Amino acid sequence: MTKQSHAPHGAELERQLSLSTAAARKLTTTTKSAPQMQGITARWLLRMLPWVDVSGGVYRVNRRLSYALGDGIIACTEVGGAARVIPQELGELPFLRGFDDVDVLEALADRFVQSEHAAGDLIVTAGHPADQLFLIVHGKAAKLRAGKYGDPLELALLADGDHFGDRAVVDADGLWDFSVKAVTACTVLALPRRAFQQALEDSEALRTHLVSVSARLQKPQDKDGQAAIELSAGQKGEYELPTTFVNYERHPREYELSVAQTILNVHTRVADLYNGPMDQTKEQLRLTIEALRERQEAELLNNPEFGLLHNVDPKQRLQTRSGAPTPDDMDELLCRRRKTQLFLAPAQAIAAFGRECNRRGVYPETVMVDGRPAQAWRGVPILPCNKIPISESGTTSILAMRFGQDHQGVIGLRPTGLPDEYEPGLNVRFMGINEKAVIQYLVSAYYSVAILIPDALGMLDNVEISR
Repeated sequence: MTKQSHAPHGAELERQLSLSTAAARKLTTTTKSAPQMQGITARWLLRMLPWVDVSGGVYRVNRRLSYALGDGIIACTEVGGAARVIPQELGELPFLRGFDDVDVLEALADRFVQSEHAAGDLIVTAGHPADQLFLIVHGKAAKLRAGKYGDPLELALLADGDHFGDRAVVDADGLWDFSVKAVTACTVLALPRRAFQQALEDSEALRTHLVSVSARLQKPQDKDGQAAIELSAGQKGEYELPTTFVNYERHPREYELSVAQTILNVHTRVADLYNGPMDQTKEQLRLTIEALRERQEAELLNNPEFGLLHNVDPKQRLQTRSGAPTPDDMDELLCRRRKTQLFLAPAQAIAAFGRECNRRGVYPETVMVDGRPAQAWRGVPILPCNKIPISESGTTSILAMRFGQDHQGVIGLRPTGLPDEYEPGLNVRFMGINEKAVIQYLVSAYYSVAILIPDALGMLDNVEISR
């Protein structure tokens, strides 16, 4: 009797009847995507900026002669809770603009006295003697004045780096015509008039400088501090007309084009043998250019020399009323310039503004920008930008700007006629093949940004995004 063998249960189902997909892939190709890359953003600033071709590598902004003196942000240092003004920063004070005697500035910096104020404290009171210059090191304070009908009016909000009372140390027997109240806890540095007068007695250079400053301030000027153009209007009969001319700045600002560069390496073996169905060199170059453009936008905003965040005129730098960006804050930012064309803010700040609008029952409109819907306020689009920094404390900034040479706005600068130009303002130059058979390309992007007149750019600072 023969012994009959039986296959195990399910063996027929497990038996392979055709070529497996794993084996088949050895003889075929896959459908694949082009190389993907995280970190590519919409780059709205690069899209919206009107670009001006610069043939000589330098762009000069000519303006009318201005007698306006510095009233910018003054930086301080802190060591163990003790604050000290950086001496060179005192040049931002109107009566010290252009004064560069480091020894005298050091002596003035040492004469500042630190004080702490709790929220609600009055730092100065209207009607009291004005005999000190104040610097806000940390915190936020409000300048207040009684209105026509007795109600308090908020003149301005002061924050880190702001100052007030610069005339108090120069002019004797003055009184405060406003009060300053701490909105949050404030650290303040104060320079008493007697300390400044002592420094003045000790330095002939400082006395000479103050005389020249006084002479400049006595020259006719308009509300913007520019040398006045004498005009006559409404006269009758044979009236002798004034004579005038328009004076220009003798040392206008010049913007040199900046550069972002890298060397792209591609091995000849890859370029020769692994070049289909996609061009490896082209894909490597495409992603490299994306990274360069991202860096370019970051530099246009954050570069300490020409970046927009570092070149906002002090009069165009506003503080939020309550921390979070409210419709009131955006309205005030909007009204500081004519024809505001764009708000630029981190996405988190846009979301914070949306929450404030929801809280008030206000619904921002939507506009189309470059074929895409975008949130807007008063018809001005609010576009996201992740290059505007957010501090560790959860605060950031919102920019508002006007564009173009015709509107005396913000313009982008780039070169024209570059050798081996690949895109406007960007070229790719072959550098040769090294001893390791690696092809090298020099990829360079040239750029800068200019603000034609100060009110073309404004900033809402210390915007809280976590509420």
